[in-house]
Amino acid sequence: MANRLADSLSPYLLQHADNPVDWWEWGDEAFAEARRRDVPVLLSVGYAACHWCHVMAHESFEDDEVAALVNDRFVAVKVDREERPDVDAVYMAATTALTGQGGWPMTCLLTLDADPFFAGTYLPRPQLLQLLGQADHLWRTDRERVVESGAHVASRLREVTRPPAPTSIDAAVCDTAVRRLRAEHDDARGGFGGAPKFPPSSVLEFLLRHHARTGDADALAMVRATGAAMARGGMYDQLAGGFARYSVDAGWVVPHFEKMLYDNAQLLRVYLHLWRATGDPLARRVAEETAEFLLRDLRTGEGAFASALDADTVVDGHSHEGLTYAWTPDQLVEVLGPEDGRRAAELLAVTPEGSFEHGASTLRLLRDPDDTAWWGDVRIRLLAARDTRPQPARDDKVVTAWNGLAVAGLAEAGVLLDRPDLLEAAVVAARVVLDLHVVDGRLRRTSRGGVVGASEAVLDDHGDLAEGLLALAQATGDATWLEAAQGLLDDALTRFVDADGVPHDTAHDAGALFARPAARTDLAEPCGASSLAGALLTLSALTGSTTHREAAGRVLDACGSVATSDPRFAGWSLAVAEAVLAGPLQVAVVGDGPDADGLRRVAFAATSPGLVVAFGPPDADGVPLLADRPLVGGSAAAYVCRGFVCDRPVTTTEELTAALATGS
Repeated sequence: MANRLADSLSPYLLQHADNPVDWWEWGDEAFAEARRRDVPVLLSVGYAACHWCHVMAHESFEDDEVAALVNDRFVAVKVDREERPDVDAVYMAATTALTGQGGWPMTCLLTLDADPFFAGTYLPRPQLLQLLGQADHLWRTDRERVVESGAHVASRLREVTRPPAPTSIDAAVCDTAVRRLRAEHDDARGGFGGAPKFPPSSVLEFLLRHHARTGDADALAMVRATGAAMARGGMYDQLAGGFARYSVDAGWVVPHFEKMLYDNAQLLRVYLHLWRATGDPLARRVAEETAEFLLRDLRTGEGAFASALDADTVVDGHSHEGLTYAWTPDQLVEVLGPEDGRRAAELLAVTPEGSFEHGASTLRLLRDPDDTAWWGDVRIRLLAARDTRPQPARDDKVVTAWNGLAVAGLAEAGVLLDRPDLLEAAVVAARVVLDLHVVDGRLRRTSRGGVVGASEAVLDDHGDLAEGLLALAQATGDATWLEAAQGLLDDALTRFVDADGVPHDTAHDAGALFARPAARTDLAEPCGASSLAGALLTLSALTGSTTHREAAGRVLDACGSVATSDPRFAGWSLAVAEAVLAGPLQVAVVGDGPDADGLRRVAFAATSPGLVVAFGPPDADGVPLLADRPLVGGSAAAYVCRGFVCDRPVTTTEELTAALATGS
C-alpha cells in the first residue's frame, strides 16, 4: 500500500513511502489517530544519508511481519531529523538519558501524550519484534505503569534540559579552553580523542581566532596538524574534493562515506582561514577543492545547496558503503595503465591488502607528488573513471541553516581566492533561500525542488543564514544583505529569546513538545544560541548598534557553562567570544578603482577575529560604516576603527597593512 509519506518533500521520508508500514508524519493528526485507536506511537527518526537507517529500513520496515505488528498495535511516525531538528533534539535527549548513547536511526515508543517510555537507536529485526511485542503486552495489561514511566521520563528531562545559568566567556576561559584542548589533542594523528573522529570544525575556527588575537603557538599548531591529517587522509575525497562525515578510525583512514553540506561549508571556511593566516598551500588547495565540490555535486537546479550525498551506493537493490570511492591496485592499473597505476597506488596508499573492505583501499595523499602535472592528469582520469561507477544518492533537500553556512564560506572564498564564480554562487544561493524560505514574513526550515516545506525555521536557521548574509554584505558591498540579516536577527530576538535573555531553539509560538529544546553545545554545527550570538555581534560591528552588541553578549553568556566545562563542545561559542575580545575592528574603504580594490584586499586579508569590512562610495545608502567617510584628496581611503574609536584615514596599502598590524 502507499502510506502517507508519498507526498512528503523529505527525501528521507520518501525512501519509506513504499514501506508496508503505515507511516504518518509528525503532527497532531498522528496522535489523534493513536488516541482514537488507543495504541502507543512508534517514533522512528533518521535522515536520508544515514547508513544504519537504510539497514534498519531494509531489515524491518520493508518486512511484512514487522509491518503487520506495527500497523495493528501502533501508530507509526517517521521523522526526518534534518527537517524537524526540534523533535529530534528532545527525543534524542531521552534516548541518551535512557541508554547512555545516541545516534540514528532513533527508535522511541511514546504514550498518547507523546511522553517516551522506551528509547533506543538501531534495533535488529529480532530485537525490534521482541520490543514491540513486549510493549504491546504492557500497554494492554499494565497501562498505568507505562504512562507513569513516560510521564516520569518527560518530567526528569524537563528538569535536566533546563538551560544553565549564564556564564561569561572571558579571556581566561578562552586561555583555559586552549590548554584543555592541547591536553586532548592527538599529536600523532591530529584531531581530539580517539575513534571515531569527527572533523572539529568550530573548534579549529576557535583556535585560529585565538592565535590571531594572542599569538598562541599551540593553538595554531593544533589547527595545522589536524587540518593536514584530515586533508591527507581517506576522509577527504582526494579526487573530487570535499570531506566525508567522519573517520571510523583514529587515523582518518576509513570514512563514514556520507558527505554533508554543513561539514563541508564549515571546513571550507576553516581551511580558507588557515591559508589566510599561514599561506599554507595545502590549506588553500583544500579550501578551493571543497568549494568546487559544493558547486559541482551539491548545487541544486535552483542554485541553492543540497543537504548531503548518501553513505551508501545501491546496486541491484542492495546498499554498499564506499563502493563508489574505494580502489584496488588492479583497478588503478585498469584505468591508468601499468606504470601510472603503480605510481598512483604508491602515492595514494592503495595496497594489495587494502585499508577498507574486500582488499580495496580509501585514497590517501600522505605527501605531495613530486610531479604535480602528472598527478593533476591522473586525478582527472581517476575521477572520470569513478564517475562511471554507481553513485550514491543525493539528498536534495535545501536546509536554511546549512545554506547559510555555505553562503558564508563561499562569499569569503570568492574574495580571498579571487574567485568571482564562488561569490556569485553565494549570491544566488542566498537569493533562493530568501525568496523561497520566507513565507508571510516567517522563515521556513526546508525546501525541495523549489517547493517550500511546512516546518518553521528553528534558531540556528536564523543565526546561520544571517551569518551568511553578513559575510555576503561584506564581500559584495550590497547593503540589501545587511538589511535582510538584521530583519532575521530582530525576528529571532523577538520570537526565540525570553525577556530575561534566554535563547530557545524553537519559537515562543511553535508546536509544543514535552520539553522546549535550548541546545548549548556546538557539535557538528553551531548550536542555535552560538550562531545567533555570532551573527548579532557581526551585525553590531557593521552597524554600530549597541543594542545588538548587548544582545549578542547575553546570548553568548547562555553558552558559557559548556565553554567552561567542555570546550570541545563549545567551539563556535568560543570563536564568537574571541571576536568579542578582539573587536570590533571596523575597516571602511571608500572610493572605487584599483586603489580602492587594493585597500579592500588588504582589509580582507587581516586575521583579527573582530574584523568587519565595508566598502563603497562615501555615504552609500544603507551602509552605516561609510557614513561621513569622505575621500581623501579625491582618492580612495580606508578608515580603521577599534572599539568604535577611529584612526586617521589611510590611502595606501602599506599604510593600511601597518594600521591593521598594530593593536588587536
